[in-house]
Amino acid sequence: MLNKNVIDEINAKVSEVLQNSPAKDIEKNVRVLLSGAFSRLDLVTRDEFDIQQEVLQRTREKLMILEGKVSELEARLKLTHDNAASPNPAFDKRDDEDMHEK
Repeated sequence: MLNKNVIDEINAKVSEVLQNSPAKDIEKNVRVLLSGAFSRLDLVTRDEFDIQQEVLQRTREKLMILEGKVSELEARLKLTHDNAASPNPAFDKRDDEDMHEK
């Protein structure tokens, strides 16, 4: 990725060379040519890149938090399911005794 300073530096050097020559039209043509080339490259500024990098970092952090919550909820659900699937043996024993008394 080209740095904005590099672009400005190229532009400054081209301007300096052309100021000392009668080729002002060439300067305009070079500027247009460079602008067109850079626009086709789909470049972003450093600021835009840094902002998107921060957004991505926050998104990753939120994802990690949500993954932790989902894991916790899955563990609770499994625990609840396991408790419902295997009833309390002491409770079953009392039910059996009650049935024999009747």
